[in-house]
Amino acid sequence: MIVFGADRKMQMMTQDDIPTLVAAARNDPAAFGRVYDRYVQPIYRYIYSRVGSTHEAEDITSQTFMAAYESLGRYREHGQFSAWLFRIAQSKMNDHFRRSRREVGLEAAGKILEREDALGALIRAEELSRIRSIISHLNEDEQELIRLRYVADLSFAEIADLLGRREEAVKKSVYRLLARLKSQVELP
Repeated sequence: MIVFGADRKMQMMTQDDIPTLVAAARNDPAAFGRVYDRYVQPIYRYIYSRVGSTHEAEDITSQTFMAAYESLGRYREHGQFSAWLFRIAQSKMNDHFRRSRREVGLEAAGKILEREDALGALIRAEELSRIRSIISHLNEDEQELIRLRYVADLSFAEIADLLGRREEAVKKSVYRLLARLKSQVELP
């Protein structure tokens, strides 16, 4: 079972703190727990948004961190550590999808976000349904941008590194996508 009790201090650490944390985890296996605490929630949310099952998301999240732990000695600090970790998660999900041949839509992410976000309770069901419908009609690349930015809560730099794009290009893509979604939501 995935533990989500990681303290806020671990999640609020800056990108400058990550190399120190990774170096410590390389030399002290117990320190890998701090890496886990920092990234378990965004990795789990991202995976859940793709598979839609708590059990499968927990399993794939566990596989992701096991693979990261086993590969940590081979990690080279080229870019963002989180991008490296999310690539492992994507690989584990691809393995899962090859075995099961199914994937859920982005609307599954809304279920977990509704539980975690008090503002979700304020959004009327009709508006939420409309937004889900609009998002479900996006192409896979656009849905992936939404997942990475708003479900996994990655920075533009982390997304750029993960996708092999420039940070400014990712920002523009996300903002254009949001503007398009906003115009579609505002239509009567």
